Amino acid sequence: MESSTATAVRRKVPRPRADALRNRERIVTAAREMFVEFGPEVPLDEIARRAGVGNATLYRNFPDRDALVREVVCSVMDRTALAAEAALAETGDAFEALSRFVHASADERVSALCPMIQSTFDKNHPDLEAARERLEEQVEGIMRRARDAGQLRSDVGVGDLMIAVSQLSRPPAGTQCAGVDRFLHRHLQLLLDGLRAPAPSELPGTPVTVEDLRRPCPS
Repeated sequence: MESSTATAVRRKVPRPRADALRNRERIVTAAREMFVEFGPEVPLDEIARRAGVGNATLYRNFPDRDALVREVVCSVMDRTALAAEAALAETGDAFEALSRFVHASADERVSALCPMIQSTFDKNHPDLEAARERLEEQVEGIMRRARDAGQLRSDVGVGDLMIAVSQLSRPPAGTQCAGVDRFLHRHLQLLLDGLRAPAPSELPGTPVTVEDLRRPCPS
């Protein structure tokens, strides 16, 4: 039987206060917005200012830039995975679910945030691995459902989809993000139409997997 002393000790562990959780969420939201607008080197003091918190609050939650970048990337991947899960639950049409997921992924600015994982960043951090696995499972599930329904062409993989969404939602060089946004969902719809079965043409090569994306480029 568990001792009363151990029980008492466990009960003394404080839970995060509601205001502390709100502050943390405000910091993550502000960081996501500013990373997209200005890149990952934006001053942390500016992020704290936009979040409406003091510098001490920011550093209490995130002791360094890598910790904050990791939290933002994990948050975006989790939100995108939830979008895929909601799409699967809310519609009986498999391709409509895929379409909702693609548009939601672009809105989360996946293309702007994923490149922030630089060489000095711990790509194997447990939080990052867990968020990545959740997202990959959801994407694989939504694509499998559309493929089984005969709506998704059979020669595309998860990697193909993620690369295409990332490339289409990244502003071309010399353009402003705000100006490109008005074309984003139009171009994503062109992509989705090209994913429909039956396929009008044969793709060169083989479907790109998530493992393919993780392999280092040949020197």
